[in-house]
Amino acid sequence: METTSRVGAQDSPSSSTAEGVPAARRTVDGYLRAPFPWYGLDEAFTGQRWLMQVGTAADGSVQHGSMGHGDEPSIKSDATGAEKERFAVVVTVASSPVRRTGDGTGVLDATTVSSAAWLAGSGLLAYTWPAQLDHSLRDDWLDQQTETAFELADDLAGPAWSELSLPVDGVPMPFHYRESEFGWVLAGSTGNGVHIGAYGRGMSAYGLGFSVVQDLDAYA
Repeated sequence: METTSRVGAQDSPSSSTAEGVPAARRTVDGYLRAPFPWYGLDEAFTGQRWLMQVGTAADGSVQHGSMGHGDEPSIKSDATGAEKERFAVVVTVASSPVRRTGDGTGVLDATTVSSAAWLAGSGLLAYTWPAQLDHSLRDDWLDQQTETAFELADDLAGPAWSELSLPVDGVPMPFHYRESEFGWVLAGSTGNGVHIGAYGRGMSAYGLGFSVVQDLDAYA
């Protein structure tokens, strides 16, 4: 499999151990450490923008991260009707080949479009569960659905996905796209050394465009 072995734990701003540093500053610092460009929705989107979290490797290097647009999502027991928030989250994943770990004892999987699809699919699930499901059973449901999202991300040529063309830095690029009762997921490449994943609900994916984030202050 060419995804990143579930890509690893993500560093939440609230989990940082940096003493005396405001959480917002720690969040921005995580993005600033990345050696690759971040992507968000382009200037056609005029709503609220906000930073989410970055994911790091064992050596602390930034591997991926997410940026939110629209309403900040909360966990919903129903992703339909009046409860449906309007948001889109863009996930940027550094493109890298299969490589040795820093200590030379193992191998890290390649990061591909499947990696971006997996992160986007699992990200959408993190904010949803079926209305009829008891809170105590949500972990079991989430484990099952996360496994499904992992399998779907590994089969981008399969029937669950359709093709969608969206602008990236003004140039139309192909994306893999799928919908579920909880929202939509898409994934593609930028031609700029990174892969893009995105997920959302209440906002149509068909009208989105992506561009390099020039100013993180717009998200801070």
